[in-house]
Amino acid sequence: MGLCFGCFGADKRMSKEEERLASEEARAKAAEAAQKRQEQFEKSAAGRAARAQQQAMAKQSANPNKGEPVLKWQMG
Repeated sequence: MGLCFGCFGADKRMSKEEERLASEEARAKAAEAAQKRQEQFEKSAAGRAARAQQQAMAKQSANPNKGEPVLKWQMG
């Protein structure tokens, strides 16, 4: 008749370490997969269109309307 020392907490430290390592590995794999998806998106037509739109919006916000304001307030 054998005893299960794992049930008494002898292996808890080891299993927590193994769990931490597995979690770290899973995060690294997820980050790598996300990077690959991002690269594929940037190469796609939709990615190029999104980048062009962002650049156009940035250019527009960098050059605010330098003319007169649309609404003029009259005092008096």
